[in-house]
Amino acid sequence: MFVATKQITGTELAQMFIEGAANLSNHVKVVDALNVFPVPDGDTGTNMNLSITSGVKEVKQSIQEDASKVATSFAKGLLMGARGNSGVILSQLFRGFSKEIEGKSAIKATDLAAAFEHGVETAYKAVMKPVEGTILTVAKDSAKHAVKIARKHDDIVVVMEETLKEANASLKRTPDLLPVLKEVGVVDSGGQGLVYIYEGFLAVLKGEKLSDHLDEPSMDELVKVEHHHNAQSHMSTEDIEFGFCTEVMVRFEDEKTKKSPFDEAEFRQELSLIGDSLLVVSDEDLLKVHIHAEQPGEVLTKAQRYGELINIKIENMRQQHTHLLEETKSVYEKKEEPTKPKEKSEFGIVTVSMGEGVAKLFKGLGAGVVIQGGQTMNPSTEDIVKAIEEAHAENVIILPNNGNIIMAAEQAAEVAGKHVKVIPSKTVPQGLAALLAFNPGQDLEKNATIMQESLSTVKSGQVTYAVRDTSIDGIDIKKDDFMGISEKKIVSSGQSIIEVTKDLLDTMIDENTEIITLLQGDEATDEQTNEIVAYLEEKYDGIEVDIHDGNQPLYSYIISVE
Repeated sequence: MFVATKQITGTELAQMFIEGAANLSNHVKVVDALNVFPVPDGDTGTNMNLSITSGVKEVKQSIQEDASKVATSFAKGLLMGARGNSGVILSQLFRGFSKEIEGKSAIKATDLAAAFEHGVETAYKAVMKPVEGTILTVAKDSAKHAVKIARKHDDIVVVMEETLKEANASLKRTPDLLPVLKEVGVVDSGGQGLVYIYEGFLAVLKGEKLSDHLDEPSMDELVKVEHHHNAQSHMSTEDIEFGFCTEVMVRFEDEKTKKSPFDEAEFRQELSLIGDSLLVVSDEDLLKVHIHAEQPGEVLTKAQRYGELINIKIENMRQQHTHLLEETKSVYEKKEEPTKPKEKSEFGIVTVSMGEGVAKLFKGLGAGVVIQGGQTMNPSTEDIVKAIEEAHAENVIILPNNGNIIMAAEQAAEVAGKHVKVIPSKTVPQGLAALLAFNPGQDLEKNATIMQESLSTVKSGQVTYAVRDTSIDGIDIKKDDFMGISEKKIVSSGQSIIEVTKDLLDTMIDENTEIITLLQGDEATDEQTNEIVAYLEEKYDGIEVDIHDGNQPLYSYIISVE
């Protein structure tokens, strides 16, 4: 029997945001390959993905039943992480969305449609010169249709299905509205990204999960947008009038705004004289600017009149476009001119990592292949087998760096053959210690022995947060409290990340400690890290402290004590 979905709770809305982001992430390269407007720099998918990931990160920190609070968190995260023209527009779509459902703990079909419509109104206001045939048009057409359908149907699934249907139809019409799209033979990249997000929304409402069974597209699919070339190859680098994609975020300061009162409309008009693709958005605390300009320093100077510059990004779009053309050319040259098989190296090291910074650290120490994975994202046996093949070596060593991954690594080694050894590292610090112990002058068996022995020379600690109230090892822990974990034992907890980390370090450090390594995660700030380092230097004389940006999710700090 069919049962209509009459409302969405905060938990369900959070899952919609998460799955929408995951579906976009699965198609980032496709969206990048379509990008020719406003400039052919090939980064629309990347920017939208980074932006929405920031929004989802904010949502995951506090998933709750109140839909309006979930939407507000999502909008806040999007604004803070918004990158590029498409990312800022996306942030404004959901800023308006969140404002429309403010105060509503659950939303009905009419609320959802109205939220989409208000998001469009907010986004159009933020753009100096809205251009039809872009993400704005796809959002507008689908929102208008959603409002029409919601008047007749109170089933949210039906409204979302129709919203997605119209978004797809509008996307197909974008080449008729924007000549450059028709010239190149593609649809709008930002609009395509929004369609992927809406697909994720609908999947959740229908009880599906797209991100579990979508595969990353092949390179052939990416470069064959039309006539076996990516879309950017149809454009000339000289077509880019304003060469620098400039983004800046300003935290308003009372002293400065008293001298130079801020007016969003006037500031937008002022900047329009020195560039294009301009977006200016602000609230009571922050100002966010995106502009394509020829003199980015002039933009920063104008923005600095109102407060402190807290985020700055400047990218040379001409250089990006040239790189894309060279990349496409190299793909086809490789196809046309078969190269000699690459000789296998003597050793290859495969390691599992979570976080871009941790991955760079492993690669810097000699790891050939780094698989993204960890506590909540365990790579499969097949993933590890593929990594072994990618290592292309006579002898391969695997560092799982997580107890939940060791079994899959051992199965992969069994499949791959006797030239593969698994070092059963259970933490990132253990993996780093093992990698430092590796000696290319020894054979595989000897290295396996030495590296496994090194695991006992390091103590591992993590700082993370609790997802529910609990009591473990005599410690009472409240939801959202920070926890300090030494090996597998929780040794500290509390609301202050700094105090929890200090307590954890105190339990790990002894008279034999010489080096402490802190890998700073996404949840921690430089200010917090500096305070922790100052504490260590004051209390523990003679101990060397090494700091790295790990960028790992879930864990504010990963700690190695040697």
